[in-house]
Amino acid sequence: DEQLDLDDGHWEDIHVVTGALKLFLRELPEPLIPFSHFDKFIAAIKIQDPSLRGRCIRDLVLSLPLAHHDTMKVLFRHLCRVVEHKEENRMSVQSVAIVFGPTLLRPASEEASMAMNMVFQNQVVEHILNHYGYIF
Repeated sequence: DEQLDLDDGHWEDIHVVTGALKLFLRELPEPLIPFSHFDKFIAAIKIQDPSLRGRCIRDLVLSLPLAHHDTMKVLFRHLCRVVEHKEENRMSVQSVAIVFGPTLLRPASEEASMAMNMVFQNQVVEHILNHYGYIF
């Protein structure tokens, strides 16, 4: 309900804007990739065959609820543009995946294998960024 003045000077710092976006996404009652899909995406990224892995992830993205899918499409399009400027902003695909992986894709409950899951969470985000055109 808060009215934000984006012309206010403190929004000029890209870290403030990015932090606000990450905080918004992290505080959603359910992540952008719903809890019900977490294990499916983790299983898909572990598939050794690249073609099968790609099809499986694309099909999982297409199976998301419409609001999740559409938001994800817009967000990842933007993140792809960020990566296009990696020489200036030092945000490679891997960097973006590390920053957004745990925010966009997380289990319903924290587990003992949290560190291992984080690797796979990042790989899922990296895969979607690298194959945006095919997936969306």
